[in-house]
Amino acid sequence: MASGKVLVDTGGVDLESGRMSRNHTLICCPLMADSVDEMINDMIKAKEYGADLVEIRLDGFKNFDAQQDIQILIKKCPLPTLFTYRPKWEGGLYEGDEKKRLDVLRLAMESGADYVDVELQVADEFNNSIYGKKPENFKVIVSSHNYQNTPSIEDLGNLVARIQATGADIVKIATTALDVTDVARMFQITVHSQVPIIGLVMGERGLISRVLCPKFGGYLTFGTLEVGKVSAPGQPTLKDLVNLFNFRQIGPDTKVFGIIGKPVAHSKSPLLYNEAFKSVGFKAVFVHFLVDDLANFLRTYSSSDFAGFSCTIPHKESAVECCDEVDPVAKAIGAVNSMTRSPIDGKLHGYNTDYKGAISAIEDALRGPNHIHGASGSPLAGRLFVVIGAGGAGKALAYGAKEKGARVVIANRTYDRARELANSVGGDALSLAELENFHPENDMILANTTSIGMQPKIDETPIAKEALGHYSLVFDAVYTPKITRLLREAEESGATVVSGLEMFIRQAYEQYERFTGLPAPKELFRKILSNY
Repeated sequence: MASGKVLVDTGGVDLESGRMSRNHTLICCPLMADSVDEMINDMIKAKEYGADLVEIRLDGFKNFDAQQDIQILIKKCPLPTLFTYRPKWEGGLYEGDEKKRLDVLRLAMESGADYVDVELQVADEFNNSIYGKKPENFKVIVSSHNYQNTPSIEDLGNLVARIQATGADIVKIATTALDVTDVARMFQITVHSQVPIIGLVMGERGLISRVLCPKFGGYLTFGTLEVGKVSAPGQPTLKDLVNLFNFRQIGPDTKVFGIIGKPVAHSKSPLLYNEAFKSVGFKAVFVHFLVDDLANFLRTYSSSDFAGFSCTIPHKESAVECCDEVDPVAKAIGAVNSMTRSPIDGKLHGYNTDYKGAISAIEDALRGPNHIHGASGSPLAGRLFVVIGAGGAGKALAYGAKEKGARVVIANRTYDRARELANSVGGDALSLAELENFHPENDMILANTTSIGMQPKIDETPIAKEALGHYSLVFDAVYTPKITRLLREAEESGATVVSGLEMFIRQAYEQYERFTGLPAPKELFRKILSNY
């Protein structure tokens, strides 16, 4: 257990019936408001958005009359209530007298609250004060928050024991993720707990603790009304939990897939795959993994539960070394964007679906809408194909263009990296600074494979507009936003443009088939992203 590896056996896929049973993990919507009226409006929204209960954060009120307002809040709330009055010393806003604070929580209990949350530091005092007075269905959550890190398995286990010893009905531990692998320790604690437990890891690296908690037996998770309206770092929205991640259908036998990257929150892969999984009853979920060290991540999440991964910037090249077996094409490219884990021996197999996705999109755009499918020859043959970037995506585009008979030029900020890639495909190299004056001929093709121009830095572009007039087609691997500054200015300069969204959709076809063993739902993929 000390290794932090997640080892939970999972079942299979119910494709025959297509039914997915609902799990028992609750979704709680944390609410902080200035006034009682605002809180009541938010409670109604929380029910509409799919919450099972609401957390009423009393420390957020500007003016608060406990005797009157708690009664109103409970009476008006359309959902079960959890009252929290978080002091500043535990990450909240309350700075007043401690006795008064605990009196308010007792009042909430007496007024008909379903839960109250009290901090470990004062739990003995609170539980002793309500001994013999506790309503039958009322539960006390005793919580501990660590805003610095996530302790060891041993320390977490000891913390659970300390919380249990207070007489807690439900144990709640919230820690902070310094690395995505920290969450594995929380999963271990949760899955082996003999008591109801809420185990969450805060921050973007801890997002998976909030999404996957039904798989590991968590009592509840938190989902916010709106993006950014959080009571703790890293909370997803209610809508994302219910609609994007299909939270209600996640259970112990759910297979986990995900997109590995840094940054990764912008990725639309979960939108694509989770909708496709749901459409065929495939018992799986696709999540974002914000990963700093790929090898450490793969060592930690090494069970068959974690069945496959998409891989994006900056991990595509290091993924080649991390896989047990690499497809010959991916090895030749020197980059892996797709990994699957064998359910038999646990080995990781690496592939590259980027090059097919991007090159086919560029070819189709060059051929035009009236092209007769099946006609021989590639429109890339003999063309000058300029690739910006020498990372994993750059390698895939360079390899694909070379295979189709194009003459390849690599432009990169670091010339040595450009030269290395150019040598591997028999092409030429430039520094990025030299690219703007590089126009040996017209009718060239330009492919940006860097993250320049990606959200949030949408005003950036890898090449000045004045230099774009020499290109007949410009492709950008960035798809957030769909039309980047590069593509907009290329179109204004008269070039045909191809969005990274085309590469994204097309590379996903093969990836989905490797993940599921099922035919790719091509029409569904396009429908999902049609409004994006």
